Amino acid sequence: MTGPLAGRVEFIARRADHEHAARMLRAFYAEQVGRYGFAESIALDPGQFAGPDGGFVVVYLDGEPAGCGCWRWHDRAAGVAEFKKTFVVPAARGIGAGRALLSRLERDAVTAGAVRGILETGVRNTAALGLFTSQGYQPIPSYVPGRPPEINRAFTRPLSAGPVAQG
Repeated sequence: MTGPLAGRVEFIARRADHEHAARMLRAFYAEQVGRYGFAESIALDPGQFAGPDGGFVVVYLDGEPAGCGCWRWHDRAAGVAEFKKTFVVPAARGIGAGRALLSRLERDAVTAGAVRGILETGVRNTAALGLFTSQGYQPIPSYVPGRPPEINRAFTRPLSAGPVAQG
């Protein structure tokens, strides 16, 4: 890694039930509850987020767990990967850690054969909305049955196009 994150941020593939992954998922959940008053469960089947069916990454900032994110197949036959639980703690925000995390997850999915990514976030998470749109994600109708459109936003982008240039 180069730039301001070099030597400070590291991404390590972990199982979703690793203690650092669990800690970051709990922090993500607490933030979501604080933002919306409720949150989707953070109980994940570790097998869905492990090779060859997906992946889970923990972000470390100066050696300490500082975020997480994961991906799994939404439609393997069509090459569509879903990105979930992308999160960085406040200390890791504004330095490019979230952007680098998303890029890492996308690269991992592309290596596994993905050609398109999908994800969703809430309308009150303006930082995530800004990140996803700045990376080329375009709005789509919800792909999860029962999601309230006044709260959730779904996005997609082709992954074969490679990462969006930063700058």
